[in-house]
Amino acid sequence: MFSDTIQLGLIKQLNRELESSLLYLSMASWVEKIGFEGICEFLYDHSNEERNHMFKLIRYINKRNGNFYISINNKSLETSYSSLKDLFQKLFQHEKDISEEINFLVELSSREKDYFTYNFLQWFIEEQIEEEALIKMILNKIELIGEDKSGLYIFNKDIKKYHKKN
Repeated sequence: MFSDTIQLGLIKQLNRELESSLLYLSMASWVEKIGFEGICEFLYDHSNEERNHMFKLIRYINKRNGNFYISINNKSLETSYSSLKDLFQKLFQHEKDISEEINFLVELSSREKDYFTYNFLQWFIEEQIEEEALIKMILNKIELIGEDKSGLYIFNKDIKKYHKKN
């Protein structure tokens, strides 16, 4: 078992991962409607990946004999964006916010001397480094392409190779 403070922090994080999954899902839906099949598949896949992060946290809490809950707020997610650039800018900021929360949990687990949780969270640190770098790279490509329709067409086809499978 672990402290209530650590357990609460992990519960908040698993709910953030659920929110991330839903954010990617809403973004995928918007992109699908405007005709970017490659980008929408990338975002749908990432929605599933975020959900798997939530499962990873749930299973860890269960292994430590803790209890978790899902918190669904009445918060609406954006379902429309002004452009692909706007979408990926918001996504990049979201990933940076998640990184801050992971850093907080690592700091908390160190302060609480919960080295099991500290060790467990190392996977999430590596994951966030990859997530931020990937979304930033995509955002840079979109900024480079601008409104060039042929560039967007090629990018939409090529984005499949940017997704890693967990």
